[in-house]
Amino acid sequence: MLVFAVETSCDETSVCILNDSKKILSHIIYSQEEHKKFGGVIPEIASRAHLQILQKITIRALNEAKISINNIDIFCSTCGPGLIGGLLVGSIFTKALAIGAKKPFVPINHLEAHLLSSTFNNKVNHPHVSFLLTGGHTQIYLIKKLENYKLLGETLDDAIGEAFDKVSKLLGMGYPGGPEIENIAKKGDLKAFDLPHPLKNSKELDFSFSGIKTAISLIVKNKKIMDNKFKSNVSASFQNTVSEILVKKFNMTLKHIKNHNINITQLSLVGGVAANKFIYNKLEKECLKNNIEIMLPPKNMLSDNAAMIGWACIKKLYNNNINDLYFKENPRLTLER
Repeated sequence: MLVFAVETSCDETSVCILNDSKKILSHIIYSQEEHKKFGGVIPEIASRAHLQILQKITIRALNEAKISINNIDIFCSTCGPGLIGGLLVGSIFTKALAIGAKKPFVPINHLEAHLLSSTFNNKVNHPHVSFLLTGGHTQIYLIKKLENYKLLGETLDDAIGEAFDKVSKLLGMGYPGGPEIENIAKKGDLKAFDLPHPLKNSKELDFSFSGIKTAISLIVKNKKIMDNKFKSNVSASFQNTVSEILVKKFNMTLKHIKNHNINITQLSLVGGVAANKFIYNKLEKECLKNNIEIMLPPKNMLSDNAAMIGWACIKKLYNNNINDLYFKENPRLTLER
């Protein structure tokens, strides 16, 4: 069975062709460079870029896979959450292909695709906990089984990836901010700045990152010249603070689920921020203390990509959830709490 998948929820335009034996015949991710000068994603620009590139990379993907569109068995695309313009471009394009080829179309929840990405290369036990860490979401899920997700906590303001982007912009560095901060932080002092830990005394599993960004904006405001040492120290302090918050929430999550008589043996980290090695190492160390296996998806399935969309489609097909051409794109689509 061949699956054609499209991802256009934000600023990556991606197409993937894969089969149900986990063989990826083609996987193209086009990261839109147009947003760098703005230090963040401009929705209208993103939509137009998707329109301009999607057909081109579809033709390229088919050529790389050495097949025609008529060889595809199932079509799928992200239908939410995300930027509505991008969602419409990707889903309408893919639905049209499905109609033309007289094949089924499967709408995919972007969040669910991230959560399922770790099952591509790991033997997953249920239940397990997943930390979803992206530019648009920061959430903790208890995954009981396929299509049974319990949201335990989420950010009340900025997503973790968004916080990285904003701090990078404050320091006059590039977009996306995650790689920029991770790289320059290697030369910095983790304890150079005492940054706040929002919701420090909260018993809930929710996050807040906007206060850290505000604290850094005040530090930057009072600094006349931002040299590389200053940027390194701020970046290192920020990255360390964020990691400490994640570690604390992980331990609180373990306590929470044990209080509900649930035992887990695995933690999956999914989303683009999961690629941050400093954060991963911090959480891995904590997992070892608790005899928990930590899992990551393949590297090319961490950030927004069509391979995870296609894989989610295959998993849902196994669960007999197929064909919905009339599914409405939803920028605020959620998974059940």
